[in-house]
Amino acid sequence: MICIPITEIRARDFLAAIHEAAEVADAIELRLDYLNATDLASVLTAIPVVSQPLIFTFRPREQGGQRDLTLIDRQQFWRNLEPELIGYADMELDLVESLLDRPPPIPWDKVICSYHDFQSTPDNLTGVLERLMRTPARVVKIATLARSVTDCVPVFEVIDRAGARPVIALAMGLAGVATRVLAPSRGALLTFGALRQGAESACGQPTVGELRDLYRVESLTRASEIYGVIGYPIGHSLSPAIHNSALAAEGRDAVYLPFEVENLDAFMRDMAHPRTRRIDWRLRGLSVTIPHKLDVIAYLDEVEPLARRIGAVNTVAIEGERLLGYNTDVMGAMSPLDDVFDVRGARVAVLGAGGAARAVLYGLAERSAEVTVYARDLKKAGVLAEEFEARSSALESFAGDTDVVINCTPIGMKGHREGQSPVRREALNGVKLVYDLVYNPEETELLKEAREMGCLTLGGMAMLTAQADAQRRIWQENQKAKR
Repeated sequence: MICIPITEIRARDFLAAIHEAAEVADAIELRLDYLNATDLASVLTAIPVVSQPLIFTFRPREQGGQRDLTLIDRQQFWRNLEPELIGYADMELDLVESLLDRPPPIPWDKVICSYHDFQSTPDNLTGVLERLMRTPARVVKIATLARSVTDCVPVFEVIDRAGARPVIALAMGLAGVATRVLAPSRGALLTFGALRQGAESACGQPTVGELRDLYRVESLTRASEIYGVIGYPIGHSLSPAIHNSALAAEGRDAVYLPFEVENLDAFMRDMAHPRTRRIDWRLRGLSVTIPHKLDVIAYLDEVEPLARRIGAVNTVAIEGERLLGYNTDVMGAMSPLDDVFDVRGARVAVLGAGGAARAVLYGLAERSAEVTVYARDLKKAGVLAEEFEARSSALESFAGDTDVVINCTPIGMKGHREGQSPVRREALNGVKLVYDLVYNPEETELLKEAREMGCLTLGGMAMLTAQADAQRRIWQENQKAKR
């Protein structure tokens, strides 16, 4: 089920949101702690009759709620409710334990006993589950903050260990998105989806539209194939939209997820490599983006010659117990460029010295362009330039006098110095083409200034789409070979 939380703070808006949610939800959570005393009283006397089960929640601030509530306040709140109104009552673990020696205000078969940690995912999550399961509540719930993507692993373990007991388990934050999407397919009772952006009841909560239309949560099972993109940061990535749309069009039983990976070693060991991972799932392939395109090579069993020559991998295919590395950035970057500009013999300034720059330099070398690498790390730029028989210079020294500028840095990307340009506007005077591999936002400050200076411009969306198509072909071919 997809449960929509109602988080409005005014009675009229709260009641209207219930009606709106009833059009698309499988269950509705009434976050009554969002209301002040006056609006709460108004809502409780006017809750509409809907076909979906209603989950009543009255959360104290220290456990993620919006009101300062003592234990006595919460006990009194539940005693004053009519149980007939309630589909489920979400009661915090400390509250449930305080009621064990007396008749409960709500029948236990209507109670969700919940545990929340908004600071981290505790090491003893199994112990927390055991404590929850010792209560007579019908459903147990665990929600923790994922500080790392590997915090998803113990959350999935909670679902497995709950057995026949109905369980809700999720990791909050962007690093925990995988749990929100995959939990129902692994046996969880439900997942939460906001009615719209801005109406989330916790960080990292997708909208109901994203869960249903983008990730197709309701069709996923434990047999579904898993793909995803690893990077840090990852919130800007449009890859899930592109790949999930393609997977749906192809009728594939598969989903593509964003994995916010800061610690590459932990992710590859605990979640990716078939020989060491701690999670039983059908992970089939990964896109790799900033900053992991170079470092990921150390974890692969085999790297194709092109990716080995470039020294960067943006695509990982999982074949049996082996991880195979590929690079589709060269084709992805050069194909759109070839359509608008002939770089043979042209002077080209490549901004940046990371994995994307390596792929671009390879493509430019094949086309005999005259290349200069500009980067903040002059030593890194020099090593890369020497490898591809190019020149190098400091990024801040860029003064124009070139035919083409290709930005391979993340400067200007959403969430990473958005609204800034890697070069001065005046330096673009006389440049024929400016190509920015950043795709979100679609028009970066660099492209805006280039257009104002009379340059032809090319954005990164064309590259993203081209390399994504190539990635899916690699994954499909590997799966065919395996069969």
